[in-house]
Amino acid sequence: MEFYHEPIMLNEILEGLNINPSGIYLDCTLGGAGHSEQILRRLNSNGLLIGIDKDEEAISYSSERLKEYKNKLLVKSDFKDVKKVLEENNIQGLDGVLIDLGISSHQIDSAERGFSFLRDGKLDMRMDKSQSFSAYDVVNFYSEEKLLKILYEYGEESFAKPIVRKIIEERKKKPIETTLELKNIIESALPKKYIFKSGGASKKTFQAIRIEVNGELDRLEDTIRYLITMLKSGGRMAVLSFHSLEDRIVKRVFKEENENCVCPPNIPICICGHKKSVNLINKKPIIASEEEQKRNPRSTSAKLRIIEKI
Repeated sequence: MEFYHEPIMLNEILEGLNINPSGIYLDCTLGGAGHSEQILRRLNSNGLLIGIDKDEEAISYSSERLKEYKNKLLVKSDFKDVKKVLEENNIQGLDGVLIDLGISSHQIDSAERGFSFLRDGKLDMRMDKSQSFSAYDVVNFYSEEKLLKILYEYGEESFAKPIVRKIIEERKKKPIETTLELKNIIESALPKKYIFKSGGASKKTFQAIRIEVNGELDRLEDTIRYLITMLKSGGRMAVLSFHSLEDRIVKRVFKEENENCVCPPNIPICICGHKKSVNLINKKPIIASEEEQKRNPRSTSAKLRIIEKI
């Protein structure tokens, strides 16, 4: 299968990054290189695009797609290990950073990757296929308490208790091995009217398990803060998030870095010593146009936030 992924809010991101043709740009989540290729087209021979992805298939496909461009560096790595990547390649400053926190269309549409409840495949959900821990382990071996925790926190699933009870009940009979098995178990625990009304009753549970498997929220805040320190003056960072948990983290970090004091409001004088480091390019998140949402339904939940380093 071709590693297809339509880049979401492409024009908004390119405009937001305000690309310097001679600049150094980092795409923390390379995917199918839809955003990266357009950044590369705007760079001259002095510019550099660094692309990071922990999915070997993404690196392989993007290497082929971008083979005509010489001024690129593609690295298989989790973007949360970006400090190591930049240090190893002697990168001391960045003109722009893009973090697209979405899962690629290729990963969703590949049944064998086990991300989708619409396609039957093994319970997997690993973005990095070299890791051993998968969705199978979460579903079959997590305690009831741990399952409840991730469904509440990562899935914001109001029916977490009956879903977890049903999973525990069914896995006692036999291991739960496929995505459609899990989907049917989830739906059997829910009110029928809810299943009919929601159109994707398993979505929140699958999201929660995927976030847990890939550690999607682990060190996200620290990584964003580090990358802000790596931005040159006038450099910009664009973050594209797809669910409220990610967006809350991004919003909070950007808000704090846009303020001179982050002391609690009950403290009369500033003792934190924090200094404003960025300006908000957009105070409210940018969302996809109606036209894009109709063309690409996966863009409907996307929120884009952009900052500029002072």
